[in-house]
Amino acid sequence: MTTPDPEGRLAEQLLRLTRRVHRIQKRHLERRDLGVTPAQSRLLRTLAHYASPPRMADLAERLEVVPRAVTTLVDGLEANGMVRRAPDPTNRRVTRIELTDEGRATLGELRAARRSAAEEILAALSAEQRELLGGLLDTLLDGTVAQRC
Repeated sequence: MTTPDPEGRLAEQLLRLTRRVHRIQKRHLERRDLGVTPAQSRLLRTLAHYASPPRMADLAERLEVVPRAVTTLVDGLEANGMVRRAPDPTNRRVTRIELTDEGRATLGELRAARRSAAEEILAALSAEQRELLGGLLDTLLDGTVAQRC
């Protein structure tokens, strides 16, 4: 007879939920026909968090990927007019990556697709359950108890 493994069960549930979230989000992105891969979507979202255009190395570090992967993503986004490479004003050897107007518009569509996907995933939960889940996720992500206003 085997002993129950609650941590193993939780780990499996988290993995299954992650895969489900990815599938649903991908479907919502495909419905909007934005021509953006999930990896490109992540780069656009990351790029939007910078106060000024970052270097490719900054993006690679933030995304936790090798710089070559960022180059490939930027190439695709640049070809679609969503980002542009710009010279650094203080160091001519450095290239910065900035969002274009098309990139900002696409980012808005991406956010709407993510909200739709989240609504689909969370539809089975009551408002109280969503609040509880949000607090639990904050704790897992931050390692601290979230303070609610």
